[in-house]
Amino acid sequence: MNILLYPTYFPSISHYVAMVQAEGVKFEVEDTFQKQSNRNRMYIYSPNGLQMLNIPIKHALERQKFKDVKIEYAFDWQKNHFKSLEAAYRTSPFFEYFEDDIRPIFERKTIFMQDLNFQIMEILNNCLGFQLAFDKTTEYHHENKDFVDFRNLVNGKKDTTQIEPYIQVFDDKHGFINNLSILDLLFNEGRYAVDYLKNQSLPTML
Repeated sequence: MNILLYPTYFPSISHYVAMVQAEGVKFEVEDTFQKQSNRNRMYIYSPNGLQMLNIPIKHALERQKFKDVKIEYAFDWQKNHFKSLEAAYRTSPFFEYFEDDIRPIFERKTIFMQDLNFQIMEILNNCLGFQLAFDKTTEYHHENKDFVDFRNLVNGKKDTTQIEPYIQVFDDKHGFINNLSILDLLFNEGRYAVDYLKNQSLPTML
């Protein structure tokens, strides 16, 4: 199975289920930027329950391709995001093990959002012990018959994937929260995460 995906900010677990089980992966990099998607946001399990972390971007006067979207650093979102991850996962089994791998993302200032997403994915794959060879699109097609199209996973509202529960840090307070950022699985399950991903049902898109 060959799949088509968008590169996203610390992708959802369903995103990784598709990647781990695919034979070939191609990333859509010629799309027009759309607000309120996982291109620049992720969801984690905070002490208060579900929390969204959003990266501010520099808005252009005209519509622009996502690969041209620049990150806004006037707000100290990097410090806030890392503090949020610490509050959420400091007591998880594997946060300290992977902390030094993840921290540089919140210290360097990458210019383009899409570039940051690919940097993040490389770090995550190393943490997971997962080798991923992939291609990138050279032009945008609304439909692509050569690939199973999982691009809608970028929109959490259209992602109806249900994954099997695993132990989460605050599940005694708020219960199991479905399909968070892959960081939630990584910090709670460590290298066992890949076996977990292989055993999940593929995402189903509406």
